[in-house]
Amino acid sequence: MAIERLRVLRELADRGTVAAVAEALSMTPSAVSQQLKVLAREAGVTLLEPDGRRVRLTDAGRALVVRADEVLAAMDRAVAEMASYRGSPRGLVRVALFPSGAALLLPGVLAELAGTGVEVVARDEDVPPSEVPRLLADYDVVLTHRDERAASIDGPRVASRVLMREPIDVAVAPGHRLARQGTVAPAELADETWLSVRGGFPVDDVLRSIATVTGVQPRIGQRLLDFAVIEALVATGYGVAVMPRFAVRHPDLVMLRLSGVRAARLYDLATRPHAEQRPAVATVLAAFRAAAHAVVNPPK
Repeated sequence: MAIERLRVLRELADRGTVAAVAEALSMTPSAVSQQLKVLAREAGVTLLEPDGRRVRLTDAGRALVVRADEVLAAMDRAVAEMASYRGSPRGLVRVALFPSGAALLLPGVLAELAGTGVEVVARDEDVPPSEVPRLLADYDVVLTHRDERAASIDGPRVASRVLMREPIDVAVAPGHRLARQGTVAPAELADETWLSVRGGFPVDDVLRSIATVTGVQPRIGQRLLDFAVIEALVATGYGVAVMPRFAVRHPDLVMLRLSGVRAARLYDLATRPHAEQRPAVATVLAAFRAAAHAVVNPPK
């Protein structure tokens, strides 16, 4: 089976349609279909089946995609190993980060990589963890976040490792009735108007936990994904919010520790399996670990 045809199959698994694969690989849809037909003949099994106007992978096709990941990863390792004989790790690594994680860690990552010969091309991508496999079609490393009680996205086609834990606190305006307490219990927040993010993100998971403890559904005034906007509204007294501790930038907010609820988000670094065996990717992962350590353990 030809490696390039395995790559086409993997792209179909990642992107879902022949048209999307054709666009990603700069091919025509008919050329993509032809490559997949040849691959099926080489494999001796049916790899695709009709699904309305589209096609989907059969069980055999999904199994071959996992093997294609292994083969393509081995090719990447071979290329990287040859590069290592020419000196230190070099190359381009594509990285996707959620915005608040990028603001917190990317400056440190780039500082760690200075002079290594490894170049990072970073893009902000704020999606739930379930969307990470799709992002790995275009990125080598994806920084994502999840509630600490949520399951890892680690699986046959995704290698995920926890980078750091960030506590989640309650943000209130300086003049709020609870601002002088330091800590706050969920029951004390039952009558508040909340500012939150869209469902599927860790901060919203914490609000659901508060609802479970208090038996009261939180009254959510606005749902916004930009933490800066949420902070500005909280500072004006519009409402309160649960916020990741290291992400808060507004100087006027008062942060209260939340008691009685496990409240934190985990930062995960996701790659394809075996991607860390590429020296350039391994160097980027190490830079993330160093940057996270500096955030969690600031100098005294």
